[in-house]
Amino acid sequence: MKKLVLLLFISSIFATNGQAKQDRTGNLIGYAQKSDFLKKQYKGWFEHQYKNYKTDKETIKKIKKNINGVSVLCFMGTWCGDSKRETPRFYKIMEEANFDFKRNFKLIALNRSKKTPDNLQLGLKIIRVPTFIFYKDEEEIGRYVEYPRESMEKDILKILTRQLYKHSYDKSK
Repeated sequence: MKKLVLLLFISSIFATNGQAKQDRTGNLIGYAQKSDFLKKQYKGWFEHQYKNYKTDKETIKKIKKNINGVSVLCFMGTWCGDSKRETPRFYKIMEEANFDFKRNFKLIALNRSKKTPDNLQLGLKIIRVPTFIFYKDEEEIGRYVEYPRESMEKDILKILTRQLYKHSYDKSK
């Protein structure tokens, strides 16, 4: 029953098209899109990371071959240095892999307590941001948390191909 409830919750997240709002400190909270990061207060860090990141073209070719049927749920904070670094890089990598962001990607901006007013993070064990959760057939196949173990591209490829991969905060055996 618990698994069914989580499955329904995750399905509803991908069906939802909300809009990010700014909190009193100017940080985004709620559903966000790349276009939100191109607004004045976020554009500097987003464009800097996006333009200056040199992608691993060979690994992206492999990602492209393994991305079909995968959806990604991202939790990040516009207040967080790691999110400001990794989120633009993720967009660049996945755009080069021809990932369908419109159908298969949701980004949720969290406050400093790693929450949203609607508790969109509930039950998903968000311990650090950014957290990119990868799903296939509505089942979690892995997550990338905060920073790469090897490189973002290689870590994503390991998740997609279901190779042994543990993010830095995974304490399971």
